[in-house]
Amino acid sequence: MAVSGAPRVAFFLATSGHSGVDRLMKNLIPAVARRGYAVDQLKVRKHGPDLGDVPGVRVMDLGVSHTYSALWPLMRYLRRERPAVMLSDKDKVNRTAVFARALSAAPTALVLRSGTTISVDLAHRGPFDRWLQRTSMRVLYRGARAVLTPSDAASRDLAAFTGLPIQLVHTVPSPIVPAALLHDTPAAPMHPWFVPGAAPVILGVGELSPRKDYATLVRAFARLRAQRDVRLVLLGRGAQLDALRALATQLGVADDVDFPGFRPDVFAFMAHAAVFALTSRWEGFGNVIAESLACGTPVVSTDCPGGIRSFLQDGALGRLVPIGDDAALADALAATLDAPRRSDVLRAAAHRHEIESATTDYLAAMGLPPQA
Repeated sequence: MAVSGAPRVAFFLATSGHSGVDRLMKNLIPAVARRGYAVDQLKVRKHGPDLGDVPGVRVMDLGVSHTYSALWPLMRYLRRERPAVMLSDKDKVNRTAVFARALSAAPTALVLRSGTTISVDLAHRGPFDRWLQRTSMRVLYRGARAVLTPSDAASRDLAAFTGLPIQLVHTVPSPIVPAALLHDTPAAPMHPWFVPGAAPVILGVGELSPRKDYATLVRAFARLRAQRDVRLVLLGRGAQLDALRALATQLGVADDVDFPGFRPDVFAFMAHAAVFALTSRWEGFGNVIAESLACGTPVVSTDCPGGIRSFLQDGALGRLVPIGDDAALADALAATLDAPRRSDVLRAAAHRHEIESATTDYLAAMGLPPQA
């Protein structure tokens, strides 16, 4: 329950409903409410995150289905409610928040979040799009109280790419690890491959998109499957599902690769996988790495732009392989299966991403005390 007279904190978001940002916000928003703040989640229709009924949180549908269409209702909300702080995430949403605050003349402080390595993300856009987004971030983000990223690497990249003062950009750990996960192992998921005596399972989690490069993981798995009995599970949805299924069939491993879609019991899969694999071409941090380590599960990752190399202590906590190199990935997976890191060491590395601890860091970056 909100403390009487507590500052109001707004979260303006428009996510896919099953992304890493969704999992982060499903933890952060209720945690901020538990600290005694009055919390509003401002919702663009048909977008997430979907919190359900959370004590102390008002879910307010802005009545529109697209981010830019939310400008006027968001302006009216700010003028009427005048929250102390509003946090938004992703550039289109951030821009809308900046314009709405300006038009409303509300005294609300803006905190903008960017969860990716922006220079690499925009490298895949056309020259005009890159210039436009870079310029808008350099100009518009300066009016924020803070710009948040999930890793030091992403912070440095954002400041260098946009020209924003580095003092404005703050690295804040993502609140993604439930405290119990650091000590207790969830029951195995309801899946036929996670039973005693079954072959070890390699797990990938995330959107089935080109950025995640699961094609390299399927190729690496095919190499590994030729040497030993092992299986691959890819949790997530995305446009590349059919292409990945076709690739598994082409490589002769379709019977040993499963695509269960988006599953809410993702921690159960992580905790009972033999190895977690991340094959992204770039990240801002890679929440799934911290979540897997919290489960005590060994990880293998591409050495991609973002904060993963630093988090994995230059490979001490998990083997790093070149982007797109399926042969190196297969070797790293085999080596990890044969000699996994100690689970207590892996769990210790995930502590700073525990939900309550990271929420305290978020509140500090937002200019708010840890308790209302």
